[in-house]
Amino acid sequence: MIEVRELRRAFGGVVALDGVTLTLAEGERRAVIGPNGAGKTTLINTLAGETAPTGGTIRLAGRDITRLRSWQRARLGLAHVYQRTELFASLSARDNVGLAIAARRGPYRVFRAAPRAEYSEGEAVLESVGLAGREGVAARELSHGERRQLELAVALAQRPRVLLLDEPTAGMSPLETARITELIAGLDRALTILIVEHDMDVVFRLADRVTVLHEGRVIADGSAADVRGDVRVHDVYLGKAVTVA
Repeated sequence: MIEVRELRRAFGGVVALDGVTLTLAEGERRAVIGPNGAGKTTLINTLAGETAPTGGTIRLAGRDITRLRSWQRARLGLAHVYQRTELFASLSARDNVGLAIAARRGPYRVFRAAPRAEYSEGEAVLESVGLAGREGVAARELSHGERRQLELAVALAQRPRVLLLDEPTAGMSPLETARITELIAGLDRALTILIVEHDMDVVFRLADRVTVLHEGRVIADGSAADVRGDVRVHDVYLGKAVTVA
C-alpha cells in the first residue's frame, strides 16, 4: 500500500531524512519511533505531502505520488492526523465531520446544506470514536482527549485507505491515552496505519511492525519483539526512553 524508496529531505545543511526505505502492506499497522530529531515527523509530513522530498520516491498502491500535493494524496485515500490540533474551533463536532464528508463528495459540497445521508453518516462516525452525545459541542469546548477523538473522526470521514497518525497521544492523561489507543486498535483492519508515537506501551499495543529512525536513517525494522531485543535500538532510544523487561 505504501512504498518508500531512498527518501531524502534536507533543510539547508541539516539532513532530516537520509535514504529512508520502507514498505507497508495493505492493512498493516506500522509504528515509527526514534529519539528527538530522528526525522519521524519529517517522514510523516513528507508522506502526507506537507513537505517536499529532496530525493527518493513515494508510491501509494503502486502509484507514484512523490510530487502530488497533499489534497491530491487525500483524494487518493491518504489521511493525516497532525500532532497539533487541526479543527474548526468554533464549529460543532458534527459540523467538523460534516465538512470532511462534504469535501470527500465534491469540491463545492461544503457550501451546500448537508443532506440527511451526510448528517447520518457524520453521527455514525462520531459514535464510532466515542463522541456520541457530544455532536453539538463546539470543538474548542471539548477536552484535549475529545479533540483528538474528533480529529480521528474527521480523518475517518474521508474513508481513507491509509491513515497517518503523528503523536496521537501527545499531551494526554493516562486515561485519555488508553481510550484513544483502544479506539485506534479497534479500527477496521483493512485500513493501513502508520503511527509516529513516543509512548512505547502504545507502540507495542498497536503496531504489527516497528521502524526505528536515528539521524534520518532506518537502523532497525521488524516485529515489536525484534525491536525490543535490538541492541542498537536500546543504545540510541529504548534504553533511554523506557525500561524494557
